[in-house]
Amino acid sequence: MQQRYSGNRRPSGTDGSDFAYRMVVDNRYTKVAKGKSTLSKILIIQTVVILLGLLVTLSALLNNEPLDTLAAVFASITFVSIVIGELGRKRSRASLLKFYIAASSIGVVGSILAVVQSSIQLKVFHDPSLLETEKVAVLKIACVSVGVFVQLFSVATTTSLIGNMSPPKRAS
Repeated sequence: MQQRYSGNRRPSGTDGSDFAYRMVVDNRYTKVAKGKSTLSKILIIQTVVILLGLLVTLSALLNNEPLDTLAAVFASITFVSIVIGELGRKRSRASLLKFYIAASSIGVVGSILAVVQSSIQLKVFHDPSLLETEKVAVLKIACVSVGVFVQLFSVATTTSLIGNMSPPKRAS
């Protein structure tokens, strides 16, 4: 049997007219591969946002401010959901991805509620001179805002991925 060479040579036994009989990857599988790649990037961005929020919380603790337990609980929920989302992405498990969507959405909404509960943003918007003294609060607001936008992309990407992972519907 003749071995194939890496050049532009045609394999032996074909004249190139068998192109129509070659296997083609279904479009759904390429969409799943692209969706997994995109979700991987989104999960990394979400992790970075969570870590930045952790740094902001640690800097607040170093300034002898009380720990915002509500924000810490929801940040931990979001972090656990990211781990579950990564497992679902790697193993192509729609159930884990659905849980990831629900848990991360709860975590982000809870983080929004924690920022709203602190009511620091109203003070900063009414009196911009407080901006210098309330850097930690502004950083919390920025982290939560970025987290919301990343969550929106995450939900859209994961929903599309789940839709492409499920088997195609059969016509009756």
